[in-house]
Amino acid sequence: MAITIYHNNACSNSRGALALIRESGVEPEIIDYVLQPPSRERLQELIAKAGLTVRGAMRDKGELYDELKLADPGLSDDALLDAMLAHPALINRPFVVTDKGVRLCRPPALVHEIL
Repeated sequence: MAITIYHNNACSNSRGALALIRESGVEPEIIDYVLQPPSRERLQELIAKAGLTVRGAMRDKGELYDELKLADPGLSDDALLDAMLAHPALINRPFVVTDKGVRLCRPPALVHEIL
């Protein structure tokens, strides 16, 4: 099975999901999404296939989120996507893609649903 993880090594959830994938016997394709952010279309696809809203796929912790005033409920999905693409650290992680689907693996054990 082909597996892709949109990974941030600084994130314990991302490291945990990667470890669980490797324990399953598969070495995934690892995309450091901070260095190689997905295209707008790919990000929208990941969000939709994971069954999330755009806001649900956004990391809402940290100074950047507050500085950009992203908690404003009046912001459109397009504005939130623009922020995530301009600042990939705002993309929640890790997204994992397999033949069985896409999950935002928070907590990491959610990866078992698609392995």
